[in-house]
Amino acid sequence: MTTFFRRLTLAAAALAAPAQAQTFENLDLLEGRVVDSLAADIGEPGGPARPLDRRLRLAPCPEPAVIDAPAMGAVAIRCEPLGWRIRVPLIAGAVASAAAPVRAEPIIRRGDQVEVVALTSSFSVSTIGTAEQDGAPGDRIRVRTDRRSAPFVGQVLADGRVALPGFN
Repeated sequence: MTTFFRRLTLAAAALAAPAQAQTFENLDLLEGRVVDSLAADIGEPGGPARPLDRRLRLAPCPEPAVIDAPAMGAVAIRCEPLGWRIRVPLIAGAVASAAAPVRAEPIIRRGDQVEVVALTSSFSVSTIGTAEQDGAPGDRIRVRTDRRSAPFVGQVLADGRVALPGFN
């Protein structure tokens, strides 16, 4: 029992002692620097997609953190002396989103019976299968010929058939 009381006394002393103030990197300041460097606010095209996660507990950087140029849809904030780095996702600019291709309407729906074909210049073979995904012309979808068989991937043709890859 002596060990129990000793542990209890140590725990009570730890709780009674003033908590040490832990200092972390100022996320508001980092967020403001990112917004200023991008010249776009949070949620705007070209700006951060969302605010920095307030759960981050980064050690304070002894010198100003480096904000890299945007690359691959994000900017990186780095503290060279300490070695931490975080990525901040960006919202694509208005020009990039306007040029995005429009997706064609699916001509095959999940559960549809489809003709699966293997086409070559000299012959063609076909069977009936069930589509496991929606698909527009040119899309690759999973098809199953039997409930117990493994699905395979085929390309949706403009006429509603599904072509097996590897046969040209």
